[in-house]
Amino acid sequence: MRYVAIGDSFTEGVGDEPTGPDIPRGWADLVAEGLAAAHDGIDYANLAVRGRLLQPIVTDQIDAALALDPLPTMVTLNGGGNDMLRTGDLTALVELTRAAVRRCRDAGIRVVLLAGADPSDRLPFGDTLRHRGEYLTNEIATIAQSEDVEFIDLFHDTEIRRAGYWSADRLHLNSVGHRRAASLILRGLGVPAQSPERPTAGADADGFVGNLRFTTEHLLPWVMRRLRKRSSGDERVAKYPIWISVAPAGIR
Repeated sequence: MRYVAIGDSFTEGVGDEPTGPDIPRGWADLVAEGLAAAHDGIDYANLAVRGRLLQPIVTDQIDAALALDPLPTMVTLNGGGNDMLRTGDLTALVELTRAAVRRCRDAGIRVVLLAGADPSDRLPFGDTLRHRGEYLTNEIATIAQSEDVEFIDLFHDTEIRRAGYWSADRLHLNSVGHRRAASLILRGLGVPAQSPERPTAGADADGFVGNLRFTTEHLLPWVMRRLRKRSSGDERVAKYPIWISVAPAGIR
């Protein structure tokens, strides 16, 4: 098996940084390790970069995936989360996704579409974000059915919406959240996996102190980046742009 992960910060692993802020792990690495255990080792690439909109994901990253030698046998595709945080019509995202699915499928690659976890409970304008996420998730599910590819829906997993699965920025899963996402995805792929123990949120996670910290440390910097037309992924590259070998014992 040769598995390549395509997407944005969700797939890069932001929020799960056991060895430092510049080396995220995340659900895709954990899925690769689970697949390696089931298949006695696999090759793995992760082309995801935080902050990426869907357009560069389904062009630049798909191009890079199809340029890998040898070709992937499976690709997971998730994107659109950063587009949802902006205003604008989501219809174009649906057609971009459909075109990306067809490119990979026509190359003989197993395509797995993912709907990312829903962060809207504790974010500003959460109802609007959930509505947009519902629309995109439903449309992606329709694409999966019509194009005869697999679809794994984390958006409607109510457990992962609990505060204890999320980082302080309330937008990215934390280490436990990534472990839950990995377990759901592995099971969706037919690989047995255990869910992590249910976490508890910190005492100030949703109180005055927690909300103040979220606003000053995460929300305001995000707003300033938008005003400056900057992204958290500017100058960043994929963490595993070429094949690495993953043994049953995990990534080394």
